Amino acid sequence: MVLGAGAEAVWGDEQSGFMCNTQQPGCENVCYDWIFPISHIRFWVLQIIFVSTPTLIYLGHALHVIHAENKMREKMKLASGGTKLSKEPKYTDDKGKVKIKGSLLGSYLTQLVFKIIIEAAFITGQYYLYGFVMVPMFPCSKKPCPFTVECYMSRPTEKTIFIIFMLVVACVSLFLNVLEVFYLLCSRCKRRSKRGARHLNSSENPASLSNYRRAATEEALKQNKLNMEMENSISIGGGLDGAKEERLLMNTH
Repeated sequence: MVLGAGAEAVWGDEQSGFMCNTQQPGCENVCYDWIFPISHIRFWVLQIIFVSTPTLIYLGHALHVIHAENKMREKMKLASGGTKLSKEPKYTDDKGKVKIKGSLLGSYLTQLVFKIIIEAAFITGQYYLYGFVMVPMFPCSKKPCPFTVECYMSRPTEKTIFIIFMLVVACVSLFLNVLEVFYLLCSRCKRRSKRGARHLNSSENPASLSNYRRAATEEALKQNKLNMEMENSISIGGGLDGAKEERLLMNTH
């Protein structure tokens, strides 16, 4: 929006206001082409198109996945209650909410990486093409100029301010893309660690089953030991009572 509203007015006289202190035919055009190999406006338009292309590709992939899962959900509704489909929707729910995971997360991270590379490439390219500051005077010695001539451009300070503004916007976009990549990777690692901890604590984990069985075996052994001690005490007590009765009978006889 800013590019369409302000850039055309700032760079409208870019070539008409460019002048060199010579009357040699063709010298001014050659110097302008050497100093500005591509117009700033066209360069930024290309930057916007290239940076937006990965996002458009991801949106196309997401729309394709949503459309496929909507068809799958319609088939599930038409199918009878006893039959089950081989695949079930995993990226969308019944309310239409999209979950970025699996292949969607992979394509989203891929388009972020490509956006970072393209943004950094355009920033570097702008620096090597014509820098970030517009100076009012350029020396030029290209043919057919008879000698080193001095060329001047109109409103260099205003154009420098606009260039710095576009540079700041590109750097902010680059920083946000990098930050989003780190955020998605960290959140994915946290979900995996939580899932692993939950899996270790679940009853389906073989390690937890072995610990449970070991504890149950130890408890059963303790109980058997207690039962044996009680039986031994009962048998000893019964033998003493029998001996006392025999002595009483012998004494009576």
